[in-house]
Amino acid sequence: MIDRYLLRYFLAVIDCGSFSKAASQMNVAQPTLSVGIRKLERLLGAPLFQRSSKRVQITDAGSRFAVHARRIESEFNLAEAAVLEMRPVRALRLGVLSTFPLSHLADALRAAKRKAELERLQLVPGSERELLQRLSRGQIDVALTIVRPDADRFTCEGLFTERYALAIHSTHPLAGKSTIAAEELSDNAMFVRRHCEVLAETSRHFTERGVRPFFAFRGTNDEQVLTLVQAGLGVTVMPASFTMKGVVRPLLTGFNLQRQMGLLYAAHADHLQHADSPVLEAIRTRYTPV
Repeated sequence: MIDRYLLRYFLAVIDCGSFSKAASQMNVAQPTLSVGIRKLERLLGAPLFQRSSKRVQITDAGSRFAVHARRIESEFNLAEAAVLEMRPVRALRLGVLSTFPLSHLADALRAAKRKAELERLQLVPGSERELLQRLSRGQIDVALTIVRPDADRFTCEGLFTERYALAIHSTHPLAGKSTIAAEELSDNAMFVRRHCEVLAETSRHFTERGVRPFFAFRGTNDEQVLTLVQAGLGVTVMPASFTMKGVVRPLLTGFNLQRQMGLLYAAHADHLQHADSPVLEAIRTRYTPV
């Protein structure tokens, strides 16, 4: 029989990423936690983690077991709350794509604040690849990210589709145009969004048209890039959902790439389990379904 404390040790290692941090979270000595993990591995007959001096990585067997461990721990919490006649507080670990504007998400969460008192929300930012890895490892429950046509590993829920467009200052000489050709920007300073999903395609679009702009800034924080655009220091290409006072969003001629945003559910937290989540409902309401 597997004791509950072994499941909690196991989940703590996944969430914390190391044995030492997991032991601190569980308020036990690291050797105690390590012994517990080894005991769990013996009971299951398979290694759950690959250990090295630099990091701990979950195995395929560990990823499969994590799905069930999450559900069992959730049921434990619900059972305890029922016995004590308490209204259980549900935890929602929501991964958020790092190239998605948090201002939009904040608007949705503000609307859900009163209803979400019984839902403890943890926001986990990451790139598209990082979020997929965390979903697979059971480190997050749901991800607000790009939904690809081949994303059949997870239950998905489409929310909206958006174009990639230019971001230029409202006083820019071309600001009044709805569409701007790359050639018209040849003498403009450009800002590079290093985490952009279509960075390679954007670069190719300009170079194929003989445009090699001066790169004034290369950053990983989209809000910072947009602030520089607002200051009139240059232009960039970013998803249309990014907005800021003093910045206009004309389309880039011939650049027709778009992305579908939606919710991806981890195996341990399928769509039905979170169907009544106030936070996710607020996000659904904020956007027009695809």
